[in-house]
Amino acid sequence: MKFEAINLGDVKEFEVQVTDEMVREFARITGDNNPLHLDDEFAKKSIFGKRIVHGMLVVSLISKVLGHDFPGAGTVYVSQSVRFRKPVYVNDTVKIRVEVKDKNSEKNRIFLSTTVLDNEKKVITGEAEIYLPS
Repeated sequence: MKFEAINLGDVKEFEVQVTDEMVREFARITGDNNPLHLDDEFAKKSIFGKRIVHGMLVVSLISKVLGHDFPGAGTVYVSQSVRFRKPVYVNDTVKIRVEVKDKNSEKNRIFLSTTVLDNEKKVITGEAEIYLPS
């Protein structure tokens, strides 16, 4: 997608179920083997009551939207801030939502609001900056 075709207020949403397989693969790749994510018995005794998904796994789904869906191929992720508000549980279906908040035409930069929703409740909020080459 061309920089000029992106407007303030544009929104893209994507839904995905975060499966046990995704959690285990993320743990394998990153080495984050925290039992809160992998061990049912351990997690059952935690404040969450059951296994939770790695927060960074969920945040990484924003990258899928930016690099594949909106704006798409060639997008360069410059920065991302996040706030983890609530846990995401294994097998939850989350909605990734990005909204264009500002643009800098001189530098081809786009500033986005990034939100992850689980049952329409905000679980992760943040902001992203991307660069879109000409």
